Amino acid sequence: MSDRLRGKVAIVSGAARGMGAATCRRFVEQGARVLVTDVVEEEGELLAKELGASAAFARLDVAREADWTRVVEDATARFGKVDVLVNNAGVLRAVPLPNMTEEIYREVIDVNQIGVFLGMKAVVGAMVAAGGGSIVNISSIDGHQGTPTLVAYVAAKYAVRGMTRVAALELARAGIRVNTVCPGATRTRMMDCPDMAGIDIEGLSARMAPLGRIGEAHEIADAALFLASDESSYITGTDIVVDGGAISGVGVEMFSQVPS
Repeated sequence: MSDRLRGKVAIVSGAARGMGAATCRRFVEQGARVLVTDVVEEEGELLAKELGASAAFARLDVAREADWTRVVEDATARFGKVDVLVNNAGVLRAVPLPNMTEEIYREVIDVNQIGVFLGMKAVVGAMVAAGGGSIVNISSIDGHQGTPTLVAYVAAKYAVRGMTRVAALELARAGIRVNTVCPGATRTRMMDCPDMAGIDIEGLSARMAPLGRIGEAHEIADAALFLASDESSYITGTDIVVDGGAISGVGVEMFSQVPS
């Protein structure tokens, strides 16, 4: 089946690489038109070119409300409407609490939390005009548990899950569903975070996850695809956890090798 998103228009943030790029590819494969957005312009433009007439690129700093307003207007002008938003943009910094600076903390919160809030707020009007829609917020299994060295990241990802529930309640009558995808460790460039240099993330992930391996970007994209499609028409205000079963265990070994 290749038309699960036929006729739908999606905006994907943090789309130039990793899970965002995989999501754009899956959406276009399934019949959607996609606005690829990111601060990484060259890679974003290359991805949009690869995807052809069904995609376009727009620069988006998710922490800037004016950027969100422009991007929603751009998607509407190019494709006629907005049906789906995937709030995927994120940054990871692994710093022990005593060494965490306010600057680093705010950087993580601005992208991972404020960016999601601004994105949801920005698309409401366009989705109401379209007769409804689906917002997919990318949280994390770190939004379900504490993980050493990730105080800012964990705070933001918990907040994404909370905001999702509030938005789902407020927007349901407008036909807008809001859900989260919560990945475990996934093979993307985010795993190359300099703060975690020297850590065998893939090996640790294999030990943490009952399925015995790290996740792949396309597996997160498939969860986003389900929530964006009409197959999930009676699902709102909830999480889909995609972590190979890791959340069922202790879930903290992954960062135990980070020096204090």
